Amino acid sequence: MVNVDTVYQTVLLILNQQQRGYMTPDEFNKAATQVQLTIFEAYASDLNQQYRLPSNDTEYADRVKNIEQKLQHFQRTANIPYDAVANNFPLLDFAVLDAPVVVGTTDTLYRLGSVFYRDYDLGQYTQRNELRQLILSPLTQPTEKFPIYLYENDVLELYPQSIQSGISISYLAKPNNVLWDSTTDPVTGAYIYEPGTSIQFGLDVTEQDEIILRILAYAGVIIQDPSIVQIATQAVSAQDSNEKQ
Repeated sequence: MVNVDTVYQTVLLILNQQQRGYMTPDEFNKAATQVQLTIFEAYASDLNQQYRLPSNDTEYADRVKNIEQKLQHFQRTANIPYDAVANNFPLLDFAVLDAPVVVGTTDTLYRLGSVFYRDYDLGQYTQRNELRQLILSPLTQPTEKFPIYLYENDVLELYPQSIQSGISISYLAKPNNVLWDSTTDPVTGAYIYEPGTSIQFGLDVTEQDEIILRILAYAGVIIQDPSIVQIATQAVSAQDSNEKQ
């Protein structure tokens, strides 16, 4: 993953080379969080585009495989507890089972993958307009051996409703907000990086160049320097175009 201090120090170095200005830690954290989300959200469309192009069997230049490897940092599985009051399975702040993060922490769902009941994949979720017909028909009526589920507003509804346990999901987690945390030197007033309380980028290390360029574009807006915005934006555009050709 990309080190947040390396990115911040690089951004400051580039800005200070010609005395162009300064980006505070708070400004950096907000820009870095938005940049990470922008890059992350582009993975799905990039992957879809690559599926439509001729395949590449080269070991390290297979673009589909490379994007899938970038997504693996956000792939998770989790057991979903039953909400007895609402009679459903809420998909909010659930515990992580296996992931490249600390087991036992909580996640925010970005995109639902598969839903499992006792390790059996339930397949495609049911639409609201289909639900009544499926329940009333003797041929399609759900049972505990062949249940169905409805997915709306970050909530799973299982049918039959006697199912109140044994539900797990695969999903993509939303990246955590980036944080370059610091203390202040009592003498000089300078910011001192605190690695223990900082939150690193969740993106693959191959994204470091694009992260820096995109943050520089935001920095150009903050310090009101259009030349930085133009140079950084052109560099990002050229890089993205090259990756998608």
